[in-house]
Parts: sequence; C-alpha cells; structure tokens
Amino acid sequence: MIHIRNQSEIDKIRESCQIVVESILKAGDALKEGVTSNELDTIIEQNIRSHNAEPAFKGYQGFPASACISINEAVVHGIPDDKPIKAGSIVKIDVGVKKNGYFGDAAKSFCVGAVSEENKKLLEVTRESLYKAIEAAHWGNRLSDISYAVQSHVEKYGYSVVRQLVGHGIGTELHEEPQVPNYGKPGRGPRLKPGMVLAIEPMINIGGCEVVTADDGWTVKTADSTISAHFEHSIAIQKGSAEILTQGL
Repeated sequence: MIHIRNQSEIDKIRESCQIVVESILKAGDALKEGVTSNELDTIIEQNIRSHNAEPAFKGYQGFPASACISINEAVVHGIPDDKPIKAGSIVKIDVGVKKNGYFGDAAKSFCVGAVSEENKKLLEVTRESLYKAIEAAHWGNRLSDISYAVQSHVEKYGYSVVRQLVGHGIGTELHEEPQVPNYGKPGRGPRLKPGMVLAIEPMINIGGCEVVTADDGWTVKTADSTISAHFEHSIAIQKGSAEILTQGL
C-alpha cells in the first residue's frame, strides 16, 4: 500500500530528515585522509542522539552501525571500520533517522582530497540525475517518470544504473511502498499524488551495472571493481513541485 501523508505527518518526516542532513554534513566536515569510517559513524550517532532521535539503520535487519559508509567500488551498505580512509577516495555516507515514529533518509557522496576528473564527473552527473528525478516527481506524473529521468541522464555519459537496488517510500517505516527504481520507461506505474513521500536515490557506476555482495553480508560492490556514486533525498509530492525534505544536503 502507498501511504498518503497529511501535513502533520510530513512535518514529522521533515524533522527526522533535517537531523539526517545535519548528521551527514557533520561527518562530511570531519572527513579527510586518515580518518576512519568508525570515527565518522560515531559523529553521526552522537548527533542523532543529541536530538532525542534514533539512528534508523542501527540494528535494522542486524546492521551493526548508525550509518552506511561505502568507499570507492562499494556502492551502498558499507559497514564502518577502523581502516584509515585514503586520499583520492570517493566516500558515500547514507544515514537514516527515526524521531516521533517517523523516518528520514538521505545520502551524499564526498571526495577525499584530490580525486580524478573522471570520478568528479561521475559524482556531478549522479547528483544531477537526482535533481532531474525530483523535477519529474511532479503531481500527476507517473512513478516511472522518476526512474526514466535518472537513467536517461546518466546513460548519456556512458554510466550504468545499478538495477538490483532501488529507492522507496518512507514514513512510519524506513522502507515502504512504492519501490522507486532508477531505470525504466516513462509513463508507467502509479500516478504521483500529493502526500506521497519518497526516498529517491540514484546509485550509478562508472563501469557495468552488475553488483555483488561482499563476504560481510552487507556491503554491495561493483562486480568490475569500478567506482560508484550515490546521492539520495527524501521528498514529499505536493500540488506543484515536490518538496525536498532533506533540503540543505
């Protein structure tokens, strides 16, 4: 079932989303060569709890940390560890928050020190695809118009859309219906209605679209070990343009 949220519910989701934004940005400020992803995870969890909120990922289906921190060829669901992060890395920080029974979710990809122009371009195009998807998330459009907006943009640059992983509805659960793929033909699926709240999250690879799960049972990596980028906003469909609930990221 796709939930239609009232304004009070959207306000609560927005509150959780803004804690997500603040947490990611604080971790981003601390991100530099030699820092560990465990240190970033601690910053994130402390910030979330300072708002009397809960880290939504911690314990979710057994996930051991407050944030997913995925480096270079790791697409998503990376488990924080004590390895120093190297200069030239692409680091994806994905955070979920629960407060007052409502969830927020967002992700951002960061460059550590000097990175290659090729990798910078991947991040730029992936971020652009997210905003093109949000433009397509317009009242009266169809769900697959969002998917098509991502795919049609990134494939112009020769990049690949990860197909095994999707965006999702969000509200009183971290993952709700509908699933929001990052590929597909336009004009298909449910019609977008005011009150629908979606987490849109392009996951885009420089190389092929295939991914594999690491031995830790969580980290999803590119099968060809090429770099991947990930950006995510939670949005609310409105009578007009969608509202970005994770504004500021």
